Amino acid sequence: MEKKLQQTIGFWTAITIVIGTIIGSGVFVKPSVVLNHAGSSNMAIWAWVVGGILTLAAGLTIAEVGAQIPKTGGLYAYIRDIYGSFWGFLTGWVQTVIYGPAIIASLTLFFGILISNFFNLNQSTGVWIGIAALTFLVLLNIVGTSLGGAMQNITTIAKLIPVFAIIVFGLLWGKAPIFNQDVSNLIVQKDQINFGRAVLATLFAYDGWIMLTNLTGEMKNAKRNLPLAMLVGLSVVTLAYVFINIAVFHVIPAETLVGLGNTSSAEAAKVLFGDLGSKFVNIGVIISIFGCLNGKIMTFPRVPFAMADDKLLPLSGPISYINPKTKTPVGALVIVYILGLLLVLLTLLIPSVVNADYLSEICIFIIYVFYIMAFIGLFLLRKRTKGTARSYSVPLYPIVPLVAILGGLFIIISTLQSDFLGALYSIIIVLVGIPFYFMLKNKQRNV
Repeated sequence: MEKKLQQTIGFWTAITIVIGTIIGSGVFVKPSVVLNHAGSSNMAIWAWVVGGILTLAAGLTIAEVGAQIPKTGGLYAYIRDIYGSFWGFLTGWVQTVIYGPAIIASLTLFFGILISNFFNLNQSTGVWIGIAALTFLVLLNIVGTSLGGAMQNITTIAKLIPVFAIIVFGLLWGKAPIFNQDVSNLIVQKDQINFGRAVLATLFAYDGWIMLTNLTGEMKNAKRNLPLAMLVGLSVVTLAYVFINIAVFHVIPAETLVGLGNTSSAEAAKVLFGDLGSKFVNIGVIISIFGCLNGKIMTFPRVPFAMADDKLLPLSGPISYINPKTKTPVGALVIVYILGLLLVLLTLLIPSVVNADYLSEICIFIIYVFYIMAFIGLFLLRKRTKGTARSYSVPLYPIVPLVAILGGLFIIISTLQSDFLGALYSIIIVLVGIPFYFMLKNKQRNV
């Protein structure tokens, strides 16, 4: 029997979760990276548009699946209900053991680095600041999901202020030409110029679009609010990404932008608002990372919670524990905190062996395999529920789900081409989970 979490997440909080779990540092640091792959301002802007369309198609497709399976655990619950507990377990296994902790560890370390750089502190002090932020946010979400939601609302609004400031004032005050700026002759490594790689770079910035679905069981009127929040949230993110790039091109000439690396938005703000502008953007990035970390802490624990509720994790009893007063999944929040903290420490102790950023990147390959299974699952669900009224239907069916599937295949093929060894590692992580599944199922049968 599924344990119930309190339905405290309203429509507007759901939107801020979508926006907040996607927008981290990518909106501020990726313009130059994408331009280096695109070779021209036109193709760079198109890469952001295409990335947004692929992400929106994926989000709208998953929203129909989520409306038909409005359960806590998101992708884990969808794969489990469509394909069975074996495939559901493998989905949740990757998210719980590696993907979630790696992303949380990366954000924790990055937040600490940004704070230490901003205040000229020792790097070791920054690590402890990051761990303190992680601990604070976990405790906040233990005290109440509504508090975590309030934090998400505040940080999302705060992080959008510098984004919109650069867009508005960049478009008004910028003097550099935006379109038809070819910089291919300035790029030293010509093999980097590839529109597919440019789109792939934007898709890393759009990553996190599915996180809201983990909280479906805690949403008010999920069948209506999940699809609407996906549509509004992903549309806002896409427009923000496209227009901040247009604004940056208008402020900084493309031939200058191509060599700026990860400082493009800060440099644009510096041109617009002086030295105070770059500090303004740096504060925006810090808030953005903090809010993104809060969003991940809100959403990732729902996967081990749902798995433990199905008795598909060791220590399922403690992990599925819900605080009777706050109605928060305390056990799942604690286990995600422990795994994230462990990875932070391992990254510091043996950096040559454990790299949280790389672990999260290689897992994207296998996560997209499960995404594609969920996209295909929509067709299976429609077949199973033929003649039944739906609270939400994906627009332009079957075109939108097919676009989502093609986008997923694009990421998988691109990853195989660019990092075959990393893709192999992620497959090994999945295979390691198989004996655990059969051990846990056997334990269930013997109880």
